Amino acid sequence: MSNKKDLTALMGAAFIMATSAIGPGFLTQTAKFTELYGASFGFVVLMTTIFFVGAQLNVWRIIGVSGLRGQDIANKVLPGLGYFIAILVGIGGLAFNIGNVGGAALGVNVMLNANITISTLVCGFIAIAIFLIKESGPIIDRFTRFLAIIVIVVVGYVAIINKPDMYQVVKGAFIPKNPGGLIFPIITLLGGSVGGYITFAGGHRLIDAGITGEENLKDVNKSSVLGISVATIVRILLFLAVFAVVSQGVSLDPENPAASAFKYGAGNLGYKFFGLVLWSASITSVIGAAYTSVSFIKTLHPLIEKHENKFIILFIFISTLIMAVVGKPASLLILAGSLNGLILPITLGVILLASKNKDIVGEYKHPKWLLILGCLVVIVTAVGGLISLKDIVKLF
Repeated sequence: MSNKKDLTALMGAAFIMATSAIGPGFLTQTAKFTELYGASFGFVVLMTTIFFVGAQLNVWRIIGVSGLRGQDIANKVLPGLGYFIAILVGIGGLAFNIGNVGGAALGVNVMLNANITISTLVCGFIAIAIFLIKESGPIIDRFTRFLAIIVIVVVGYVAIINKPDMYQVVKGAFIPKNPGGLIFPIITLLGGSVGGYITFAGGHRLIDAGITGEENLKDVNKSSVLGISVATIVRILLFLAVFAVVSQGVSLDPENPAASAFKYGAGNLGYKFFGLVLWSASITSVIGAAYTSVSFIKTLHPLIEKHENKFIILFIFISTLIMAVVGKPASLLILAGSLNGLILPITLGVILLASKNKDIVGEYKHPKWLLILGCLVVIVTAVGGLISLKDIVKLF
């Protein structure tokens, strides 16, 4: 696009989605599961990347073409369905945001060795304060871009200096041990990187920027591919970095597995720097989760839409309070991913139905290969989500 403002919005949408997908839950899930499954976790990375692409491209294109938010699309597919999805996304977003606040607290704990409960309360207050800044949008956009670059550099450095066994990585990716036992981590990681509100974060941002319609589809595609590429690069590098560490027989700290992997792999300086990355990713995710979740539930009642800003602040406050009382941030981050993985087949299924509805997309023809890939994601996540329900209790 020639318009600099539109280009900024497209970049912002891409990085909001990417940083949401590689937030604290993603970091924690990848570290914990890499320790549990070793090289076979490469198969999980491969499958979730394929499903990640299938889910995101479908959602971005239909939202972009229709110019409608997720819940409005659902209400056109079946009257009242949008309200049901809004409630689901709101609950899933709250679960995720509790984990996001916990992730920010873990980041502070790494940097300053501070008490987790106190860190949780401070981080919640900071998130609310950031959101109250009138012109926070452009600041957050620039910060998320900077954050993504920092994450890639730090994770890539740790992966390179620890020299993971690439033969074992490739073998694990295509010939994993006990493939059936990998269903739970696939659903959890997918939910943590594309479930619930995350799927719609970028698309809703484009609607706010007014970049919609089939005439802008090329730019929507570029924005989505950029976001997917950034998240995928980090996904692969993080797995390689953690695998390089745990394959040496290192046991990760269950309270903060990702940070402990970086401490062993890059020394105390790397450990502290990872704390900054974790905190930054978490604060960004807190704001993104609260904003996108409330953008769904505001359709439930005019009062919520009228006082949207206050409800976003309340959303963050409740998340912070629950995190401070319950604790266990690492387990909650994985639990949130599992719950949002269960929501994904419903929301994506609605999008796929909408792709064939002329009242929603007009004369737009959705690519068949993308529809088939989307259907595959829906089937796998629906069946896998139900099978993996029993594994959620093991987290506690």
